[in-house]
Amino acid sequence: MGYLVSKDDGWRLPDWLWGRIEPLLPPLPFHPLGCCRPRVHDRDAMDAILLVLRTGMQWNALNATGVCSSSSAHRRFQEWEQAGVFHEIWRQGLLEYDEVVGIDWSFLAADGAMTKAPLGGPKTGPNPTDRAKKGRSGRSSQTARESRSGSIMRARTATITSC
Repeated sequence: MGYLVSKDDGWRLPDWLWGRIEPLLPPLPFHPLGCCRPRVHDRDAMDAILLVLRTGMQWNALNATGVCSSSSAHRRFQEWEQAGVFHEIWRQGLLEYDEVVGIDWSFLAADGAMTKAPLGGPKTGPNPTDRAKKGRSGRSSQTARESRSGSIMRARTATITSC
């Protein structure tokens, strides 16, 4: 571990910011037997999550960095996302920014579409994936089929003859 990322790389969470994020984290989950591998420290997991979000790297690439294992970071990301940690970090950040700098609420923009595309429809032509096929293919049909040589193939059935 620790191949690519050193402790003083300059992008990890500063202490003052970690001090504000740590109280937002949910309590550690209870293990009924009390026996399991020790969890990765929350700060290391948060550093790994922010590295993935900041760089766009794949989760599995975390294993080469040495910050945290990819499975631990992704598991913690899912736990914290379900607990609303990232939403609360975003909310508190907006509130503080509004106090310090101020958010100009007079200018807002929204974008969305609730109708069909105006250029869609018969002008676009047929769907390229169906290639104008009609119904089921011959391979999936239950009727008699012809082989490549032209002979008709039928499934043999068991017959009972009475004496």
